[in-house]
Amino acid sequence: MDRLKLSQLTWEGKRALVRVDFNVPMEGGKIVDDTRIRAALPTLQYLLAHGASIVLMSHLGRPKGIDPLYSLKPCQGHLSQLLQKPVQFAPDCIGEQSSQLAFQLKPGELLLLENLRFHEAEEDPSIDPNFAEQLSWMGDAYVDDAFGCAHREHSSITEITHYFPGRAAAGLLLEKEASFFDALLQKPKRPLVAIVGGAKISSKIKLLKSLLNKVDTLLVGGAMAFTILKAQGIKVGDSLCEPPLIDEAKSLLTLAAETKKQLLLPTDLVVAQKRDASTKEVVQADKGIADGWEGLDIGPATRESWSALLKQAKTIFWNGPLGYCEAAPFREGTESIAKAIAASGAMSVVGGGDSVAVIQQLGMSKQFTHISTGGGASLEYLENGGLPGISALSPAPVNR
Repeated sequence: MDRLKLSQLTWEGKRALVRVDFNVPMEGGKIVDDTRIRAALPTLQYLLAHGASIVLMSHLGRPKGIDPLYSLKPCQGHLSQLLQKPVQFAPDCIGEQSSQLAFQLKPGELLLLENLRFHEAEEDPSIDPNFAEQLSWMGDAYVDDAFGCAHREHSSITEITHYFPGRAAAGLLLEKEASFFDALLQKPKRPLVAIVGGAKISSKIKLLKSLLNKVDTLLVGGAMAFTILKAQGIKVGDSLCEPPLIDEAKSLLTLAAETKKQLLLPTDLVVAQKRDASTKEVVQADKGIADGWEGLDIGPATRESWSALLKQAKTIFWNGPLGYCEAAPFREGTESIAKAIAASGAMSVVGGGDSVAVIQQLGMSKQFTHISTGGGASLEYLENGGLPGISALSPAPVNR
């Protein structure tokens, strides 16, 4: 389905109700990373330039009821600085006072509503089916620009679109994100290589199986590789492992054989005792890891062979670190693969999370084709071929 775009609606004199993702990290009430706020600016600037007023709604964190620690108030001042114009703030996301502030907006003015998750019905629409309707009163048309939340069936994401028939559009960020993942899924240039790391295979096993049906080569690193190694009968010592997932890991290996796809695990590993860098050694993966030792990074031979493979790729997807990145001595594998992707010349898409942090630390963001703002959303998009929040939007008008 082609999604309704911003350019396909008239905005002059209209109130745009925009779902953004301002779920930014804060310390002591101050924003420490404004990437998600900056990502929404193109949509907001487009709407302002086309004569709209804007009502913004977002969540922040996981509050249990109303909690000042999770107020979006700091985002109001920060957004005002970025846009260089005033942004009003509503004390709640629904209610008479907030509605009044929304109705009084003039073209070119903005209002940020308080944290949606101060209401339980945001995350569970069944608690109060009227919550989405009350939110809908704030705008003449709805815009979803919160790609990082588009995998959630929440009131402000999926339920609210029922109140905007033919007027629920994709924001510029969401449209951009979706276009890259559609390109990965539909007609990617080949070879298509996916690199998946991270700690828990339980959170990504379905993704791994889905990817095997789409990619030419799947590289699996990080702690999740140890569950697969154990499924092959290899000792993993004290490495992070999920024994209940052994059968799932075996079925993944079977699927790789059936689909005749390359599923590559590290051939060598950096191991250490109690994560103490002074004890680190390199071992051959097929020889196993001794008790008391933990696998904490991919080894130099793996880095070299995987980097050579990436050099041949035309399209690359990457999600998740390949080692214990919290400690610099075990970050080398992840950093080397990041550099190999950047140098590959392939279309490269990074699916959020810790991978993005590594890229930013290396100052290499501009060397990747697309860095997603949504870790969970990007994985679910690849796994299922779409997202509930995107499917809920209005279809584009048919040209006759």
